Formats: sequence, C-alpha cells, structure tokens
Amino acid sequence: MKHVYVVDDDRDVRCSISFMLGAAGIHSRPFVSGEDLLDSVKELDPGCVLLDLRMPDLDGFQVMGALSERGVDWPVVVMTGHGEVPIAVRAMKMGAVDFLEKPFDESVLLAGLDRGFEMLEHRGEKRRAVLAARERIDLLTAREREVLEGLMRGLSNKLIARDLDISLRTVEMHRANMMSRLQVRNLAEALTLAVQAGMTPPSD
Repeated sequence: MKHVYVVDDDRDVRCSISFMLGAAGIHSRPFVSGEDLLDSVKELDPGCVLLDLRMPDLDGFQVMGALSERGVDWPVVVMTGHGEVPIAVRAMKMGAVDFLEKPFDESVLLAGLDRGFEMLEHRGEKRRAVLAARERIDLLTAREREVLEGLMRGLSNKLIARDLDISLRTVEMHRANMMSRLQVRNLAEALTLAVQAGMTPPSD
C-alpha cells in the first residue's frame, strides 16, 4: 500500500488533498504541523511526505532537517504558494524530489508523488539488497571472513597466508569454502557482495 503523509497547518488543504488521494486509492494521513509528524514518525510505514514549507513554529525546511537527523530518508514533495519558486528550489537542494505550487489539481499532485514513490521503491530495493548481502556474509566463519578481508585489500593467497600465519593450502581451502557459502562464481562477485554488505578491510 502506498502511504502519503500530508503536513499542512491549513485544515482545508489537508482535507482537499486527502480527498484527492483517497479517490486515487492512496492511503493518506494528515498532520497539522511538523512537530506532529516528527512525534509520530517512528510508528509510520515508509511513505512520501507532502510538506507545506510555510508553517508556524517549525517550517518545512526545519522539518526536512529534522527528518534527516532522524535517519528518515523518505521522499519529500514540498508545497509552496504561487510565485515562490526560489523557496522551492532551496527545498530541492535540501533533497525534496519535487514541488507543487498551490493551488494544484489531482493530476499535478499524483505526478509529483509518482516520482516520490519511484524513489521510495528504489531505496527499498537497495535496503533489501544490503540486508541480503549482510545475511550471506554472516554465514562466514571468522577465518573465512579474514581471508575475504585480505582479498578486499588486494592480497594474493600467499600474502594472506603470511599475514594470518597459516599455510597457503589452508588459505585456498578457506577461500573455496567462502566462495561456496556466499554462493558466488568468482572473486569479483564475492568482493561486490562484501562491499554491498558494508564490509571494510582493516587498515594495514
């Protein structure tokens, strides 16, 4: 299900947007302020944030900054008044995926959110790939992981054996087992998986 979080201090705007989104089959939840959204963000499913830039107390820019500080990287579509393009450009530089000038119709609203949903799906796929890579790396024994770290440093089997104070044959055995556990066909795939999982070899 697609989720949109509508943040605007104007009740009429919130109701109008919620109606348009509902007609398009998109679940929306209104918030009367940025503080209201931030107080609830931990319990929300990932979605797009439709954010008014001009609000009392916390304005849209401050809300975007607070979301970033909390590690919430959901796509943000900002809403501005007519003729406030420079303000919208500032928001885009802060990471907003699009901006809508009020008043806007349903087609403009949905087009802006479509870009956000595409980005959200891409980020979701990336997160799933990272988690899958980490799960496979976690299957390695401590020694297999050390061998992989050596390979990430560009070391040959012989140099890895010297660093770990084990025989070359033992390194070759651990390397073969590591490749099998990771279900990769070659070293390039193993290194790609390690990087994707966030592995970093220890510094010399």
